[in-house]
Amino acid sequence: MSQALTVARPYARAAFSVAREEGNFTVWSEALGFAATAAVDPRLAALLPNPQLSQADAVALLAPEGASESFVRFLALLADGRRLAQLPEIAGLYEELRAEAERVVKARVTSATALPAGEIDVIKAALEKRFGRQVEIATAIDESLIGGAVIDAGDVVIDGSLKGKLTRLQTALTH
Repeated sequence: MSQALTVARPYARAAFSVAREEGNFTVWSEALGFAATAAVDPRLAALLPNPQLSQADAVALLAPEGASESFVRFLALLADGRRLAQLPEIAGLYEELRAEAERVVKARVTSATALPAGEIDVIKAALEKRFGRQVEIATAIDESLIGGAVIDAGDVVIDGSLKGKLTRLQTALTH
């Protein structure tokens, strides 16, 4: 996986640079997301490495309808370098660069049960205060947490779940 990220990083930076010059972060996000999703589709993923598939056809399969000329050229560059399989990693790294440029932290709140909107707002406000940035929250439910929640915001993980507390207690008692 780290090798794929190493290969994808310069392409993500190049895509980000072009998007910044064009002022089209959102358009590039959507186009990269579409292409990355298409590239991992099992039927298309098996077709992309086929030498009988021309680069132009590969680009046509991966480019969303109405894609900008610069995005189509970007896909052609990836096709020429046989890097279309790295589209998911490129898209992920691009989103990280975009979030950093827009000063946005993406957080995932996983709880044992659905959280009321008021609690999510409180968590969001606390995270915005802690990071000094805008926070976008995605939620998920994992009943195995028993109670509480786990907040994953990039490099920061806050485990306030009962499962996590019980695990820490068990570790403390056994050592």
